[in-house]
Amino acid sequence: MAQQSPLRVGVYENPPKILLKNNQLSGIFGELFMEIAEQEGWEVEAVPCEWNECLQLLQQGEIDLMPDVAINQQRDERFIFHETPILHSWSQLYGKSNLKISTLLDLDNIRIAVLEDSIQQKYLRDIANNFGLTVTLVPVTSFEEGFQAVVNDTADAVAANHLYGDQRARQLNLEATPVMFQPARLFVVATNSAMQPMLNTIDTYINAWKQDPNSPLFKTLKRWRAMEEESPFFPLALVVGLVSTLLLVLGVLLWLRRRVKQRTLELVHSELKLNTILDSVEAYIFIKDKDLKYQYANKMVCDYLGTNTADIIGQSDTAFFDKETCTRLYQNDMRVIEKGLRVSDEEDNVTTDGSVRHFLSVKIPLRDANDNVYALCGISTDITEHITIKESLNQLEYYDSITGLANRKLLLKNLEHALASANRTKYDGALLTIDLTHFTIINETLGHSAGDKVLQQVAQRIRARIEDTDTAARLGSDDFVVILEDISQDTDQAVLDVRNWAHELLDCLAEPYELDDITHTTSASIGVTMFSDSQDDVAGLLKNADLAISEAKAQGSGSIRFFNPAMQEAINRRMLIESALRRAVKHQELELYLQPQVNECQEVVAGELLLRWTDPDLGSISPAEFIPIAEASGLIIPLGAWVIEQACRTLRDWQTFDALKHIPLAVNISPRQFRHGGFVTQVEHCLREAKLPAGMLELEITEGMLIDNVDVTVKRMYKLGDLGVRFSLDDFGTGYASLAYLKQLPLYQLKIDQSFVRDMLTDVNDDVITQTILGLGKNLNLSVIAEGVETVKQRDHLHAMGCTKFQGFLFGRPAPISKWQARLLESAVLTVD
Repeated sequence: MAQQSPLRVGVYENPPKILLKNNQLSGIFGELFMEIAEQEGWEVEAVPCEWNECLQLLQQGEIDLMPDVAINQQRDERFIFHETPILHSWSQLYGKSNLKISTLLDLDNIRIAVLEDSIQQKYLRDIANNFGLTVTLVPVTSFEEGFQAVVNDTADAVAANHLYGDQRARQLNLEATPVMFQPARLFVVATNSAMQPMLNTIDTYINAWKQDPNSPLFKTLKRWRAMEEESPFFPLALVVGLVSTLLLVLGVLLWLRRRVKQRTLELVHSELKLNTILDSVEAYIFIKDKDLKYQYANKMVCDYLGTNTADIIGQSDTAFFDKETCTRLYQNDMRVIEKGLRVSDEEDNVTTDGSVRHFLSVKIPLRDANDNVYALCGISTDITEHITIKESLNQLEYYDSITGLANRKLLLKNLEHALASANRTKYDGALLTIDLTHFTIINETLGHSAGDKVLQQVAQRIRARIEDTDTAARLGSDDFVVILEDISQDTDQAVLDVRNWAHELLDCLAEPYELDDITHTTSASIGVTMFSDSQDDVAGLLKNADLAISEAKAQGSGSIRFFNPAMQEAINRRMLIESALRRAVKHQELELYLQPQVNECQEVVAGELLLRWTDPDLGSISPAEFIPIAEASGLIIPLGAWVIEQACRTLRDWQTFDALKHIPLAVNISPRQFRHGGFVTQVEHCLREAKLPAGMLELEITEGMLIDNVDVTVKRMYKLGDLGVRFSLDDFGTGYASLAYLKQLPLYQLKIDQSFVRDMLTDVNDDVITQTILGLGKNLNLSVIAEGVETVKQRDHLHAMGCTKFQGFLFGRPAPISKWQARLLESAVLTVD
């Protein structure tokens, strides 16, 4: 529908249901309406007004729509309502702590502030008139004005919807009374029939949202009920309200019995009034005799059963409900009839046509003048929507939205229970962590939708292989965890059973995954820790499982590793190294060494800078040990920045020496450092400060960096290339780089990994790979350098294949920059023994 002009929406301040915030609709109604408006492209104009003023403006056509309006017969004739209510609410009385009101019958001689022309005002006026109560209704234009009237003692109580009232009463140190009334369904209304398509659209969204626990409806309800623990729980609050209504009904019945003795005509008139009241209450009210035959049913009961009063009277539950429901209702009803008990219970009722509704029912005995039970009176409230919302919130709180498996919160809860059970029964259990191999590649190449389908199929395969007492969880990305309980009282047998189970799961996970029109295969690694390894400690068990999966991933895909004490020793050393490294980075205690790179004439044409570290307590620590720790801990960022800064300073100083000013320096760059948001800016700053010619600073990157987010990698490389930086692809041939990547990247050089150079004279495969890399470099017009050259035979063999650049111990070991600087100033040609 094309919108010709802005929708004028009347807004009266009634938080949290509707309010204005920065001249925009807010609150529960406001946020949901604006969500629909945004989806439909409606332009919305908020028109602030008081409650009564809003109704008048709507009637006069000055506004198009008004949210937060309860339906009644009078309004149904004046306004246009959509079909599905957006919110359910009820009214409640609030007053100071000294106000003693328990039921509606206690309202005699009470001043009540009530919203003018509201349903609350009409309801309270009718109650006062029907039962001869002297109630002073103090009309106000807003709920806030009503609460201020109580504070200022111009009213004893204020009638307000519970959503606003509970919150405001706490703020003003007022109390909610037990008197609740007028459960209401709340809508957006209009008067102009041209708005009917808009109302139909609202129904479409509300009906769809109610089926989806992740919809804006549930998220908005959850957000605006932020202080739920301080509010009365919905079913319990209704119990109090129903009891109040029930007392009212009983009072009416007693009153009618007294009136029967006085005047029969007045009895008939009063019965008509009572039926009108009971039919107007949004509760299912009925009376059954001692044989459990219906003697009375109000309009809500008739509408629910799809029939009329005449067809209900004299019937039993078997005429309307299925067998199981009838059995359950019979048991509760007989407790009232035979034992005279007051019964309050939640009932799941299934009618003969199969429809299911959830009710909160209160049933009380009706007694004659001799105190004998002659019937029961029941009042039921439909809580189906509340149960649905509660179940949806529970799903959001404890389960993963993609796979339906348990989330971390439920996993920790079940793990604690499993450990307690194992301690009691002496049956060992296990915690398994499962990691999919290269899962990120699926998301990047096939899209996140395909990745989600893989996760869902993995979850199905895991769930199919566990018992009902076990737990499967997803903690994020491709991290899955399984709790296996009650395996065996023999620890060795338990370990064997878990290993067999893990092998079966790996075989299952390796089977193909159907992703629409393609088939994908992947593998996994599994880390295992037994309950008996952790001394009843959940935190220790999780830590051991993390250590086990780290070892399994390091061992390669398809691996299974069990936790052992050596892993703990390794992590303890890792923590010591990380702490010492953090201190060393802060105080710049690491040192840069240089290893030369030579041409076929053994002239130094470049140098690679390498980090070295000797700790006062731990001694000399290999880069192979401390670099991965720096990468994982984030220390690689400041450490890498320091290395680039030192490299640029060295190159700047070398510009004053003719023998050194043409020698570039290469620096290894880690993936985390390269992806850091400030990396390009930092390199640019160092180059600008050193005023270096182009091509003097080389950055060595690895193949693994190319797989993850290729587009961003290429963009950054080109930006750095524009600054004069050259790139070498380090350890070429050991990773997963595609030739397609090489065509996209602004590379200057390929480095043949030393593992190929070391064995090329004895291993034909390494020799072929080395020749292939040299040929690839030539065809792509890239320089190629071989690293790890340690013997003359290796150099000569490489030279015979066409390699013209070398690096290795044969030409010089890494040494402090100052030492190599002094040596190169003497001669740029290196001798070989």
